[in-house]
Amino acid sequence: MSPASLRTLCGQLLSVGFDGPQAPAELLDRIARSEVGGVMLFRPNIVEPVQVAELVRAMRRASPAGFPLAVSVDQEGGLVQRLRQPLTLWPDMFSVAAAGDPARTEAVGRGLGDELAALGIGWNFAPVLDVHTNPANPVIGNRAFGVTPTAVQAHALAFWRGLRAAGVLGCGKHFPGHGDTQTDSHLDLPVVVHEEARLRAVELAPFAAAVAAGLSAIMTAHVLYPAWDARLPATLSRRIARDILRGDLGFAGLLVSDDLGMRAVADRWPMEELVVQSLLAGVDHFLVREPRARQEAAFAALVRAAETRTEVRARVQESAARVAGFKALLSPRMPADQAELLARLGTPEHQALAASFPRVNATAAVGSPVADS
Repeated sequence: MSPASLRTLCGQLLSVGFDGPQAPAELLDRIARSEVGGVMLFRPNIVEPVQVAELVRAMRRASPAGFPLAVSVDQEGGLVQRLRQPLTLWPDMFSVAAAGDPARTEAVGRGLGDELAALGIGWNFAPVLDVHTNPANPVIGNRAFGVTPTAVQAHALAFWRGLRAAGVLGCGKHFPGHGDTQTDSHLDLPVVVHEEARLRAVELAPFAAAVAAGLSAIMTAHVLYPAWDARLPATLSRRIARDILRGDLGFAGLLVSDDLGMRAVADRWPMEELVVQSLLAGVDHFLVREPRARQEAAFAALVRAAETRTEVRARVQESAARVAGFKALLSPRMPADQAELLARLGTPEHQALAASFPRVNATAAVGSPVADS
């Protein structure tokens, strides 16, 4: 393998963020050189729909032949939806699932996905597959689809089917389960102390169902599970990523890290070690929101390790092949033109559907049957 082609493959393992409503020239250059395989959109990138469509179009046009850019976003509904009005403001998924009708949940996924597809965004970091079992959880709560594995898998997979019907790929998160933490992994390293039997019965169950249903991407949690690995969080744990997800559950799709800039991992490992060790553990694609220096450090570390270590080079090739297979599933459609775009966003039908769900408090529902339907 030539050095140039090895660099190309390493770049395909990274999705990055940036600041501002226009893609910087240096980012477009990195996309064109395949030093970046995907771009994530966040609130600082979003002003209004026509601007977003032009941004997506410019970035996707910069990608080299044979290596299309994956444009992604966190658009869960509720608190976590980067794109807001004039798009439909969707309720949180706990309230959607509490209505007890998976067909309506699927319709929400379809409506949300239709609006992303109109903007040319083909990858949504949803659904949340965490089971909300801890009322003190500071980060999941109403983002979850329920307080039991049964509710979560029924409604999360219905939402995912809706996304797919709209031509958008989902990503189940946060493997193997962030629902019973008391710490936000953006700020520190959470620990889930349950025994293995409980972890398999509750935390793993929705992920097992998602794998069986054919979900093509799963995101790791920066969470420590001592019953499986007393030293390393899931993102860096071969036991969790390979033995359990690949081996026990049979997942053959794309394994994605949560943002490597989150303090649960960034405060404990330098980027160069974090990205290589996660790759060797089984992660295929890495999210690095900002800053640019951290993104370039991750890319350089992958290239350097792949050039000098046979096992890293083999993993780069394996993961790049998974990225290519995943991208082959992405819709090739560019954003809609302005008139069609505005007609497809915030439609009366979507607005009526979004308004039809009464809000349910997830914290109050823990221990009740409200989300069991």
